[in-house]
Amino acid sequence: MRIAVTIDTEEDNWGDYANDSYGIENIKKIPTLQKLFDDFNVIPTYLVTYPVATNTESINILKGILQRGKCEIGMHCHPWSTPPYEEERNPYNSMLCNLPYDLQRKKMRVLHEAITQHFGVVATSFRAGRWGFGAGIAQILNQMGYKVDSSLLAFENWTDYGGPNCADVSPRAFIYGNQEGLQKNQQDQLLEIPATAGFAQRNFELCNRAWYLLGGKLMQKLHVRGILGRLRVLNKIWLSPETTSSADMMRLTNTMMRQDCQIINMFFHSTALKAGLSPFVKTKEEEVHFLYRIEEFLAFTQRAGIESIKLSDAPAYVQVERTVHSR
Repeated sequence: MRIAVTIDTEEDNWGDYANDSYGIENIKKIPTLQKLFDDFNVIPTYLVTYPVATNTESINILKGILQRGKCEIGMHCHPWSTPPYEEERNPYNSMLCNLPYDLQRKKMRVLHEAITQHFGVVATSFRAGRWGFGAGIAQILNQMGYKVDSSLLAFENWTDYGGPNCADVSPRAFIYGNQEGLQKNQQDQLLEIPATAGFAQRNFELCNRAWYLLGGKLMQKLHVRGILGRLRVLNKIWLSPETTSSADMMRLTNTMMRQDCQIINMFFHSTALKAGLSPFVKTKEEEVHFLYRIEEFLAFTQRAGIESIKLSDAPAYVQVERTVHSR
């Protein structure tokens, strides 16, 4: 098994879809995070937004790490902070997949070119902001020569937020098909490495069906999911230190190792590095604990012999048995 560590490396303005100026205070915390990665021989993938890719200070911080060969720079498109601004800025349009196809393409190309210009690399890995992915984005990525997408969070349904339904997406890698105009040559096809989520219990498909059956209003009122979780009957886990303890991330990883999964994808936002900039880390104490969870988990992966890879290197390590059409 191998691990990709993917960080949405973004501006400070969490959930602010109407601002015209963006802070990057959280990016100043990245050198501390990178020291932790260096200690465990982890090569992270920093998926950067337009404000990060065009700010001199954030460019210098990330470019220094990149020039040492210690990270990858990929693309993370926040449509509300990426020109051109032709749409109304609101929560619905914050999902890239909800914009007209031509506007999706314009924004993605502007961000791609900014990364090339300021970091001197051609990005080939991508994640849509707010998980707002769709078939049109897959087609654009393929046309732009991207190798890997990581915009799907396994077993999650974002339709209540105007986004896609990924409730039936497992954490296993797959290749997008040519139904929506992707290249037919397999080596040119787009590989999906979902952000890892799953269950402590081994039968993910059965657990996932049970999870959504127990998601109705009555079941929520009775706190059935919580009760089953405390009984360790049904434990849904995101491989993210923002929401999950190091112990639970280890439990999920052990389960996936028993299932012979090829790659796990740990994910979080750079804003979690600085207290008060995200809903996940609100105090200085939580900021310290956040880094400690990452350290504990990486120590576990090192003991388990799980090798770190850049997200764009995933195609070399994944054997995909079938082609899946774009969602």
